[in-house]
Amino acid sequence: MPTVSVSPLRRLINCLDSDYFEGDAEVIRNQPERMEWRRLVPFVILHLGCLGVIWTGWSWIAVATAVFLYFARMFLVTGFYHRYFSHKTFQISRVGQFIAAFLGLTCTQRGPLWWAWVHRHHHKHSDEEEDIHSPGVQGFLWSHIGWITSSCNFPTDYSRIKDLAKYPELVFLNRFDLIGPIFLALVMLGWGLFLQGFFPLLGTTPLQMLVWGFFISTTFLFHGTSCINSLAHVLGRKRYDTHDDSRNSMILAFITLGEGWHNNHHRYQAAARQGFYWWEFDPTYYTLKVLSWLGMIKNLRPVPDSAYREDGQISGQATA
Repeated sequence: MPTVSVSPLRRLINCLDSDYFEGDAEVIRNQPERMEWRRLVPFVILHLGCLGVIWTGWSWIAVATAVFLYFARMFLVTGFYHRYFSHKTFQISRVGQFIAAFLGLTCTQRGPLWWAWVHRHHHKHSDEEEDIHSPGVQGFLWSHIGWITSSCNFPTDYSRIKDLAKYPELVFLNRFDLIGPIFLALVMLGWGLFLQGFFPLLGTTPLQMLVWGFFISTTFLFHGTSCINSLAHVLGRKRYDTHDDSRNSMILAFITLGEGWHNNHHRYQAAARQGFYWWEFDPTYYTLKVLSWLGMIKNLRPVPDSAYREDGQISGQATA
């Protein structure tokens, strides 16, 4: 049988396409889970990139950019990847949905449809044998990073996210999710070049901004987000009997802009708010509320009164 030649352009496209696999996607999803060292390479590169600070040094503007991008992109993960794409806790226009998905790619946590599929699967099988990243089943290291290095967890199961897969523009972004990291890296280089040329007293350079704004900020963002997988089912207290190990943690809530109220979330997944009471810090919800006042999103789904009755509290206590 003659060998079919593949053009260099097609090879490049295949390398960039997250939906391209050498084999049937369903077969790959059914393979045994195992940590694959070759898939650790991107994480090694990301962490090694942080060491660039040895040569580039630091500046206040570079550090401020890294901090800003950590929290801005954490909101993209928590507000849009999680509370919108995974749970549809509010409504947004199709254009707004596309913009949120595109910006979400800069978080370097793959595409929004893949993220939503994995998360919905997690809720369906939380802390059971089928759970992809349960610390109680497979330990801290696997739930924090190991699961994402296993090929069986890479193909997006579009049949589980039909509400999102009907939008071809979202499927495109999900397939070519590397657009986001590349875009952010170029923006950081450009931002550093602009500041170096017009504001030299700030003492930054394009490479310094790349190290701080991309590598360091993204590394912290990855570990901050992964703490919900690895620690939110271990640290904290349980308010509700959710038949899993999800817990509420103030510490994780500060790290992840409100995602630490994980037991609340596992009990009432459809609520846009995860900190059910005014003292439960949830800046993702506060930001979503502001966006709703501005008319950018609408119909934020509230915490049901039954949540407060179940907790034995008065619903009015939740007013913020």
